Amino acid sequence: MVDAYRSELGDFLRSRRERLSPEAVGLPEGRRRRTSGLRREEVAELAGIGVDWYIRLEQGRAVSPSITTIDALARALRLNKTEHAHLRALTESAGRRPFSPEVVPDHIKRLIDSLPQPAYVTGRRWDVLAWNAAADKIFAYSRLPEEDRNTLICILTNPVTRRLFGESWASEAERMVAQFRATHDLWAGDPAFVDLLDRLRQGCPEFESWWGAHDIGSVIAGQKVLNHPKKGALRFEYASFQSNDDPALKLVIYTPA
Repeated sequence: MVDAYRSELGDFLRSRRERLSPEAVGLPEGRRRRTSGLRREEVAELAGIGVDWYIRLEQGRAVSPSITTIDALARALRLNKTEHAHLRALTESAGRRPFSPEVVPDHIKRLIDSLPQPAYVTGRRWDVLAWNAAADKIFAYSRLPEEDRNTLICILTNPVTRRLFGESWASEAERMVAQFRATHDLWAGDPAFVDLLDRLRQGCPEFESWWGAHDIGSVIAGQKVLNHPKKGALRFEYASFQSNDDPALKLVIYTPA
């Protein structure tokens, strides 16, 4: 599991390096480049670290960068706030215990049951662990096998849910993949996450290219328009809330807009 997490760290650094042009960081174009992006030695120079040491980071080898070094790499690679936070999290995620499914406390179940708006609770792997009647009328979680009650599985591989999102499906799905990437990288190599990725690759032709981009998205509130087969067009504002009792649990609420 540790090797897998280091591999994701290296892949993330490499993906950001290859996106940067010399002009973007104030370097001359110089001689013709065989590949796009900055060279490793250029990133190392911009960050003020050794080239060999940076290469070991990209290769996923056993090195432990300091916070100062991580911050310097973030500046050199022009990372945004979300990417910078992800880079820091990756360097702190070694030694995690194996993933185990969360359990939703009864008082949280009673809370979502009392809400008139569609609401559900997800875990770290984005499994849908509890939902109310209003959410079931839209997403039909109760009709799905337990192993399919996962936000990514539903949206990326379920034809019914894909039709529900209509023309906005591709942008919504790509956005969710980027958001999930931030979580996955901290659990890379864990069997539960490996199994989820295998299912997404098999069930969604577009997934591989989105995943390969290694984009990192932040979870923010927003709006969704759904094309329900019986209710017609539905517009919702949505927001998510983290549980103080168990930060692994997130409550998602859809409010009619």
